[in-house]
Amino acid sequence: MKILKRRRIESKTDYRKRLALLKSETPRLVVRRTNRYIIAQIVQSEIAQDKVIAGVNSKILLLKGWPEKAKGSLKSIPAAYLTGLLIGKMAKEKKISKVILDIGMHRNIQKSRIYAVLKGALDSDLEIPHSKEALPEIDVTNEKIKAIFNKIKENLS
Repeated sequence: MKILKRRRIESKTDYRKRLALLKSETPRLVVRRTNRYIIAQIVQSEIAQDKVIAGVNSKILLLKGWPEKAKGSLKSIPAAYLTGLLIGKMAKEKKISKVILDIGMHRNIQKSRIYAVLKGALDSDLEIPHSKEALPEIDVTNEKIKAIFNKIKENLS
């Protein structure tokens, strides 16, 4: 009988997937979704330890022009896209051009918020292996939200 490791029992780490990512020796774009925010980090593994090179939380969008009364939507697809755009820009400043996506224990659902972060990172010229079908359409139909989205996107560029 095999005993599972503690972090696997707690649904925090998939060791098989982690080992495959570590073998590539490429920095990882780690994307996590919480109940309120989207977290994106560029992580490099060094001798069984992860070192965060760059990290951003969607909460920073409030400082970039996201309206305070819409802070409940900081986990939406447009907010995830802008977070990806920001982490891509930070990666370029650190001279990182190629990463691989690490979604951890999140379910692999195409066109989800996690893939919106990926699309934002791709639009900031990061090189990430992906499938075009997984990327969502960033649909900003409300005129008010569209103006805010475009203003923040220009501030990040």
